[in-house]
Amino acid sequence: MAATMTNDIDEARNWCGNEIDCASCAHRDLLAQGRCELKRACVEDRYARRIDRFFDQNPSLADRYLRHPHFETRAIAAKHASVFLLPPLLKDPDETVRWNAAQRLPRRYLLGLREDPHREVRIRVAAHLGSEQLHPMIDDSDYYVRLTVARRIAPALLPQMMLDSEVEVRRAVARRIDARWLIHMAADGDADVRLEVAQRLAPDQLIRLRDDADWRVRYHVANQIGLSELPEMRGDTDPLVEDVVRMRLTTEMIGLGSSR
Repeated sequence: MAATMTNDIDEARNWCGNEIDCASCAHRDLLAQGRCELKRACVEDRYARRIDRFFDQNPSLADRYLRHPHFETRAIAAKHASVFLLPPLLKDPDETVRWNAAQRLPRRYLLGLREDPHREVRIRVAAHLGSEQLHPMIDDSDYYVRLTVARRIAPALLPQMMLDSEVEVRRAVARRIDARWLIHMAADGDADVRLEVAQRLAPDQLIRLRDDADWRVRYHVANQIGLSELPEMRGDTDPLVEDVVRMRLTTEMIGLGSSR
């Protein structure tokens, strides 16, 4: 297989698999000028790197390749072509072409790609739009799109994502949501989410998590809860939690004794 791959790279074939003939190429005059080279910098080649090198050396030719039948050629040409010719490419059948065009256009053009059929485009759109423009993407079908939204949208809108079906999304929400909403996430069905919540709750709010099913949550509670509420955690089933409770209560008793 390695030998086959080497032979493919050594060949100069177009996107249809046909051997490239420089003599019949429309740009054969560039060869003598050193602005193209077979197997290295060629717009007819099927390898993206070779197409990219061609347009790096001849960016003024990109405009005429925006409708080329090979998607790699269109996508790479979109990185060099006049921006005034790019809007139609936002409806190109290939997602790479759509994105390469979109990232060179003013941000308002990204709004139309919030419902792009390809998840990678929507992820990139969510990463580039302003937080005020992300609201329509809160319920995106792809969890990573929603995760990107949860990491960037205005905190005031995060309550709408507290019940997201994906744990990682809810964890991201718990890290950024306004503190007054945190307590509503303390009963989340996933321990990782509850741990995120616990790490942001005030000590007096941690009382409701003293009996949490996950030892990590109880361990945090035992370290942060007020001393007056700590005796209720004596005898915890996890030895690490029990050690923290005993240590803090013992330290308190020693402190009280020395102050007399």
